[in-house]
Amino acid sequence: MVLVNFFSSPIGLGHVTRDIAIKNNFQNITTNFVTGSGAAKILKKLEIQVDDVYHPPSFIVENGTLKSPAKWLWNYYQYYKDCKNISRNILEKNRSNIVISDEDFASLTVAQEMKIPTILVTDILETHFTKGLASFIEKKMNKSMQEIIKKCEIVILPEIGDAQDNIQRVGPIVRQTDHTREQLREKFSFDKKTIVISIGGTDAGLFLIEKALEAITKINQDVKIVLVSGPSVEKKFENVENLGFVENLHEIIFAADVLISLAGKSTIDEANAYGTPAIFIPIKGHFEQEDNAKEQGFVFEDIKRLDKLILSKLEEKRNKVNTEGAVKAAKIIQSLIDNY
Repeated sequence: MVLVNFFSSPIGLGHVTRDIAIKNNFQNITTNFVTGSGAAKILKKLEIQVDDVYHPPSFIVENGTLKSPAKWLWNYYQYYKDCKNISRNILEKNRSNIVISDEDFASLTVAQEMKIPTILVTDILETHFTKGLASFIEKKMNKSMQEIIKKCEIVILPEIGDAQDNIQRVGPIVRQTDHTREQLREKFSFDKKTIVISIGGTDAGLFLIEKALEAITKINQDVKIVLVSGPSVEKKFENVENLGFVENLHEIIFAADVLISLAGKSTIDEANAYGTPAIFIPIKGHFEQEDNAKEQGFVFEDIKRLDKLILSKLEEKRNKVNTEGAVKAAKIIQSLIDNY
């Protein structure tokens, strides 16, 4: 049996959910995850082996806008150094045949120093958080990131496109379900038109919950409102079924009639894969979310017309898209492991 350490970034829940989708397609591979925060909670709920050791810095978001990105970047750099020490200890104690990382560059750095083959799963190849003087620091960090990427045996991107150098594009990586939509709607008691509001693993999307609930009251429709608030939001909301923190958001998305969410890559991919009409509002100033939302036809300012968007999406037909990204990614990884 081959042992693989899978280092998954805990900054957002999308990294670990797509990593689970890949892991579910492995054969004769024992996987140990290394992550933290909400990502570790998901793995524990699914009874998957995990070292819950990472403690990432939180984004500062006010009224939907990212604040002090330079400060966050500095905190991230300190976090990166801590993660290097943590990953080194784990790899020295539990040396594996290969290291897979989902945007955890600290573990890649250590593994490459230890001459352990590395695979990176990522949807970004450089960051654009800062402007002005701080951007010079970010450019240096991006240069280091590029050097790490070049040293990886394989880089897997969850997007459609051609292979290039060590980069393999496999298409969206999403979790699968064994249940039909009707079975899931019965399981979750979705007995009328259901709008799901999801904000991921932190309280950064609290603004979206408040604006979405305000918009839903304006449309005067008999709908069920389901909130997936994650592990960090403690505020109470009336006339809402709050599921809190869940390990099976993909099934809830499949069962929903409309999804309102932040613009995380994995959530977008799952909504598209299951054909659920969706509205994606990015955190303003978060380059990755803004780029993701733009690809889906949304911008931050759409939060001012959520009522019209919701009415439109309630009438939109479902368009389920078949995706084999998880299967393709697992085969690529499996092939590399077999060659070592």
